[in-house]
Amino acid sequence: MSEPVALITDEPIDRAWLEAQVLTDADGALVVFEGVIRNRDHDVAVTSLDYQAHPDAERFLADVCASVATTAGLRVAAAHRVGHLGIGDVALVAVVAAPHRAEAFATCATLVDEIKQRVPIWKRQHLADGPSEWVGL
Repeated sequence: MSEPVALITDEPIDRAWLEAQVLTDADGALVVFEGVIRNRDHDVAVTSLDYQAHPDAERFLADVCASVATTAGLRVAAAHRVGHLGIGDVALVAVVAAPHRAEAFATCATLVDEIKQRVPIWKRQHLADGPSEWVGL
């Protein structure tokens, strides 16, 4: 099994490219999670987000992907976007390929949870009523 793909980018994420990095002819399941910017957070209207990453965030993301891939014995890939994102933009794509769906779903959920918990990326929400707030600091 090759090293998992882990990418921090300020460009739109190429989901098809990530899928191609993990999917083989032996796989019967491909699970993809896309984290999409929504217009509300806890009943507060949000107009956009700014994501900022620690300079070593890509290394942290690679470590998370490698850990999850090793534990599950599956191929995984993940990419997180930074910079200014609008409503509907994709901020995170996590991909898992597996012979069967149950292990792919479970591993993808673990991958996303670990990324959110361990990768130093912060978001600043711009609120519809004018101010902004940092989330996850």
